[in-house]
Amino acid sequence: MLPDALQLADPETMSDLRTFLARARTVEDGQARLQVVGAALAIYVPVLAQEAIGSTVPTVLGLRVAKLAEATADGLVAVYELGALTDRLARAGEMDTALPLPPAESRAAWAGITPPLSGWEARGEYDDGALSAEAEAGMHAVAEALPPNAGRPVLDTVRGRIWSAPCQNGPVDVDLPLGAAFAAESLGFLRPGARSQLFGQGRWLRLSSSGGHTLVRQGASLL
Repeated sequence: MLPDALQLADPETMSDLRTFLARARTVEDGQARLQVVGAALAIYVPVLAQEAIGSTVPTVLGLRVAKLAEATADGLVAVYELGALTDRLARAGEMDTALPLPPAESRAAWAGITPPLSGWEARGEYDDGALSAEAEAGMHAVAEALPPNAGRPVLDTVRGRIWSAPCQNGPVDVDLPLGAAFAAESLGFLRPGARSQLFGQGRWLRLSSSGGHTLVRQGASLL
């Protein structure tokens, strides 16, 4: 049975989570997957996800880890609508530390694909400024390529072509999709003058930045 709320470590953690989820909702107003491991709460949100068979849009998730007051709900895994979470956080006070959980869970195809928690191997690093510049260029390219009133199939094709292209400013032997730079920039993970570390595990890549983690599943369909 799921608890009614999760007790976060302090008000600052609550505020940080409120900002992260609100930003995630502006990128993709979908669901969030919550997973408790010990005294840590992992929050996964979708940035890019395949919505049709044969789609070339890469699967890209954002991950933020929040500290819990104590390990009281170890093993919890649940998926909720982002709007339901942000609405409850908006009603919480500035000094509150209890994250209220919605009464009903949701479903999402991407949430059934679980990123690994261990076994990651270092693959190199990226300059945050270069990632930010590539993300901005990609967003401009998407906007320029889309005709007025473009339908979902056209949007999917354009996004697949642009966001699946590899980042140019990184390790030469790794094809990190440009969609990962878009995710890290859009979710506020990148910092001026900082560098993001890249890790790999099987078909997954993880870009770990100062503000959070970006996860990419390579060469796989969710459907």
